[in-house]
Amino acid sequence: MSNPFFKNQGPLEISKIIETLNLKISSYKDKKIYDIKDLVSSSNNDITFLHSKKYNNAAKKTKASVCITTEVLKTALPEKCLALIVENVLVSTSKITSMFYPDSINDNYDETAKDIKDTDFKNKVSFGKNVLIGNNVSIGNNCKIGHNTVIERNVVFGDNCSIGSNNIIRNTLVKNNVRILDNCVIGKHGFGFFPTKNTNLRYPHIGIVLIEDNCEIGCGATIDRGSISNTIIGKNTYLDNQIHIAHNVKIGKNTIIAGQVGVAGSSIIGDNVKIGGQAGISGHLKIGNNVEIGGGSGVIRDIPDDAKVMGYPAKNIREFLRDNK
Repeated sequence: MSNPFFKNQGPLEISKIIETLNLKISSYKDKKIYDIKDLVSSSNNDITFLHSKKYNNAAKKTKASVCITTEVLKTALPEKCLALIVENVLVSTSKITSMFYPDSINDNYDETAKDIKDTDFKNKVSFGKNVLIGNNVSIGNNCKIGHNTVIERNVVFGDNCSIGSNNIIRNTLVKNNVRILDNCVIGKHGFGFFPTKNTNLRYPHIGIVLIEDNCEIGCGATIDRGSISNTIIGKNTYLDNQIHIAHNVKIGKNTIIAGQVGVAGSSIIGDNVKIGGQAGISGHLKIGNNVEIGGGSGVIRDIPDDAKVMGYPAKNIREFLRDNK
C-alpha cells in the first residue's frame, strides 16, 4: 500500500546513503534504493534497520538490499544484504528516513482544511457546527460528524462511521462501521526522539493509523501513527476512554481495552485480548491471543497465548492472588 500522506523523494543511490552516514565502505555494488521499510515488509529495492537482537529472526528473513545496523547484530542478516555499520542505529535511520520523507517531521495543522459547508460533503454527510475537511478526504455513505472536528487531507472513512465532537484526525485510514467518540487525537506523530546535549532529535513518523471494521474508539483516546510501519487497530476492537496507543502498536481482532490503559511503541497485542483499566504495557512486547490482563497491571515482558496475568510486574494471576492474600 502506497503512503497517501507523505511523499517519497526516492530513489536514492546507495552511495548517497553511505555518504550521508559518513561511512567508508570500499566494496559494494551501487544501486537505487526506493524506500525505507521495516525488516518484514522490505523488498530488494529497500533499505531497513536492525537495532535489537529481539528482531534477529525477522532480520534473517528480510528481503532488503541494505540494512543499517551494528557490528554485533549484522550476523543475523542474509549474506546478500549490505550491512551499514553505525554507532547509533536509530539516529542513523532517522537521517535516512528524513531523506526519503522530508515532510514527515512537520506536524503542523492542515492548511487545506475548510468548512464542510464549502465542500461536496455538505449534501452527503450529517455534520455539526465548525467541521473542517482537508483536501482529498474520502467519506463513505451514512456517516455523521460532530461539532468542532477536523478531518485532515487524504484521510479515508468507510461507510456507516460516526465521528464525535472535538476530534482531530490525520494520517488515518478508517474502514466501515467505526465509531470514534469525542475529544480524540488520531494520527499525530509518536513520542519518538533522541536526547542530545543541546536539543532532542525527533524521529520521523512516516506510518499511518489503520482502524479496521466495527471498532469503537472511546472519548479522549490518543492513537499515534507509526514511525516506519503502521499503527493498527484490528476488527471489532473496542477502546475505552482516555487510552493511549503509541506508534507502531498492532492490536488484533475482538480485543477490549478498558480506560486509561497505555500501550508503548511497537508492542503487538493479539486477538481476543482483554485488558483492565490503568494497565501499562511496555514497548516492543508481544501479547498473545486470548490473554487477560488485570487492571492496574504493569506488563514488562512478553505474555504467551491464553495467559491470565495481574500485578506489577504482571505475573500469572494465581501466583498474584497467592502472594497477595
